[in-house]
Amino acid sequence: MPDGAMLHVSPKYIPPLTPDGWSTRVTIPLYDADTGLLVLAGKGENLLYCFEVAPTQPALTQVTQCRTEGSTRGLAAVPRLALDVMACEVLRVLQLTDTALIPVSYLVPRKSVQEFHEDLFPDCTGTLPATDAQGWWAGDSQQVGRVSLHPARRPTETFMSPIIAGPGRTNISHTDADTGHTDANTGHTDTDQSEASGYSSPSSLASPGSAATSLSASTGPSSGFASSPSQKSLQSILGPSSRFRHAQGRVLHRDHHLTNLRGLSLTTPGECDGFCANHQRVALPLLSAGGQIAVLELSKPGRLPDTAVPTIQNGAAVADLTWDPFDPRRLAVAGEDAKIRLWRIPEGGLQETLQEPEAILRGHTEKIYSIRFHPVASDLLVSSSYDMTVRIWELSTRQEVMCLQGHTDQIFSMAWSPHGKKLATVSKDGRIRLYEPRRSSQPQQEGPGPEGGRGARLVWVCGGDYLLVSGFDSRSERRILLYRAQALPEGPLSVLGLDVAPSTLLPFYDEDTSVVFLTGKGDTRVFLYEVMPEPPYFLECNSFTSNEPHKGFVFLPKTACEVREVEFARALRLGQSTLEPVAFHVPRVKKEYFQDDLYPPTRVWWEPALDAGAWLDGQDGQQRRASLRPADMVPVSEAPKEAPARKFVPASVYLEEKTDEQKKEEVGSGMGTLQQGRVGGDAPHPTALPGLSPQLLSAMVARLGNRDDPLPQDSFEGVDEDEWAKYLAQIILVGAQVVGRAFMRALRQEFAASQAAANARGRAERPQSAAASRIIGISLQEAQQILNVSSLNPEEIQKNYDHLFKVNDKSVGGSFYLQSKVVRAKERLDEELRIQAKGDKEKGWKAET
Repeated sequence: MPDGAMLHVSPKYIPPLTPDGWSTRVTIPLYDADTGLLVLAGKGENLLYCFEVAPTQPALTQVTQCRTEGSTRGLAAVPRLALDVMACEVLRVLQLTDTALIPVSYLVPRKSVQEFHEDLFPDCTGTLPATDAQGWWAGDSQQVGRVSLHPARRPTETFMSPIIAGPGRTNISHTDADTGHTDANTGHTDTDQSEASGYSSPSSLASPGSAATSLSASTGPSSGFASSPSQKSLQSILGPSSRFRHAQGRVLHRDHHLTNLRGLSLTTPGECDGFCANHQRVALPLLSAGGQIAVLELSKPGRLPDTAVPTIQNGAAVADLTWDPFDPRRLAVAGEDAKIRLWRIPEGGLQETLQEPEAILRGHTEKIYSIRFHPVASDLLVSSSYDMTVRIWELSTRQEVMCLQGHTDQIFSMAWSPHGKKLATVSKDGRIRLYEPRRSSQPQQEGPGPEGGRGARLVWVCGGDYLLVSGFDSRSERRILLYRAQALPEGPLSVLGLDVAPSTLLPFYDEDTSVVFLTGKGDTRVFLYEVMPEPPYFLECNSFTSNEPHKGFVFLPKTACEVREVEFARALRLGQSTLEPVAFHVPRVKKEYFQDDLYPPTRVWWEPALDAGAWLDGQDGQQRRASLRPADMVPVSEAPKEAPARKFVPASVYLEEKTDEQKKEEVGSGMGTLQQGRVGGDAPHPTALPGLSPQLLSAMVARLGNRDDPLPQDSFEGVDEDEWAKYLAQIILVGAQVVGRAFMRALRQEFAASQAAANARGRAERPQSAAASRIIGISLQEAQQILNVSSLNPEEIQKNYDHLFKVNDKSVGGSFYLQSKVVRAKERLDEELRIQAKGDKEKGWKAET
């Protein structure tokens, strides 16, 4: 509303809050000046009214109303900075009932929820005061600065009251580049003050008459506190779609499982994946004392013996463990005793318990969080610890070579860039840091990370130009955030909420397909998204769901995929006592060809590009790439093109030219079949329905198109051929059932109507005549009217029948229906003549006796 305007709200002004009259309850008004929305509720009532307030007439336009389960005891508005702007939530109120506090969200439906809508969310009042108490008493009337609701441009400054912070006066100093105002001590300059006091109305969304359909209110946590992934999937079909939208996850046959796993440690730290695997073997921490680790060969699946298996005696509880990508027999284990032990697995697997490590790395003073091998240089390992340091180790000399500083709280996760030049970390203090270890031990960049301290993970995506971070928001909703690696201070480019769950999402990124897999310990679902460097940034794909929660989910190298089955990722799922391989594949029709659009040349991950010494000297290397195409498969891009089939074939090819008499005989044979299909004089038997001759059927097919023409789904890349066949069979079956049932229902109704009419007219007839009317389905009076005879004269009946049958012939413009009526009328009259002749014969016999 404009400055100086006043809106008086009384119970008599608003619509009735009860069905039987005007409400006399106290009305609670909540007005949002940024959107011009007014929410009214009466105490003790269960209706919430939402109006749009305008400075011109009509001043109030009802937008929507919301009926709640409980009666209102109190009402409060949530600050606009707490709204879910990416879900187009323009207003949220909290309703206090007798037993609960219910959030009510007002959402504006938009086709895209992947971008920020400036027209819905003008700048709102910030959280930093414009002046203090002394300044206000001195006459300072400055207004609170306005801030943007855009997730990437929200201010990070906070204000602490001097009463809470301690004695003395608190200086307030911040600069907001978006609104152009600066506060220093009590000074304030706002270049956008005129715009800040302007009126912003949601009328731009829809006219007042259609406002009720453009703004909806919903209650419950799903609308105000947690976004449902199913709603997001419905939104995504309106925009770009992913090539992997039909991806399917499938647990391989039991013959590939490792079962009867005993004594697994299911309490590994949140920074650890729970277990690790390479293309040959898997390492599983055990619950036994001394940090025991079981090492199992993937080439030997099956049930493990009930007896103890050979293990690694680490000597300390396992905090994290990982395989060397360039040496499949070397396992690095971080212990809670601040030491890193390197173990070498014998060729062919563990045959006996290992107690002495190959090397021990000492340097950290607190428990170690996580360890990671360098992606392109051999003999390089990085570790993070509770001592707030990140250390880089050269394994050939077993010495620490670098120590990165700058963290102020627990380090949740760290990740090397794909080229190995940079290292990114995310920590509990809500900051993301980017290091170039060979240049400085201090972070090169810092930016805002996920809110809360429950855990976070990060991974490099899109060729190392972007960072994807998984974490939580202030409402414990799990979400993923996308950052530009060279602009961390600007905040995330996109934020996507997934669900509410206690475990941290563990991301795995496939650099060949740009698909990220997200799941957590104890989850039953694996989310799949294709990541793009441009809006909408995330394209949702089919998710994988298991029957029971998994304790860990680790992906194998790309070379483990079966390309002949269009498998683009393979993982190992750790259950309560089993280890199951899960294959992710894309349905394709032409599986006999190599799908080169899904399998670009992959990185040769098992060969280092350079050694540790060269990397420490400042050199950079790039691993070579190799094709996954088998020698006997042809790329689908080089597959021969099929010749287009003829779209239309003239009917004369299938139907020869025939005379009218020949066509009449064919149609008559079909009608004869219908007449012969009567069972006991009742309705036609279903198995005796009239059929079509092969010539007529071929002609109909010719009119509809060539049966050999390729269907649109034949060239569709997202659905398997077997699935199309199954769906098509189901459609044909259901269609045939529907048509058959409708046809039989029509026959029964027509026959029942005819019998009812015959019964009604036959009540006045003699018993035998009435019985004939019920059997044939037509009364004597109706038969006489059809053949236009007033008396039962056989010659007149036959004459009129021949004439009517001829004039109603199909060849002269008649119809089969009228001809059938004529035939049935003739049958009824013939039956009546037979009954009369039989009656006259009986009368003559009685007279003689």
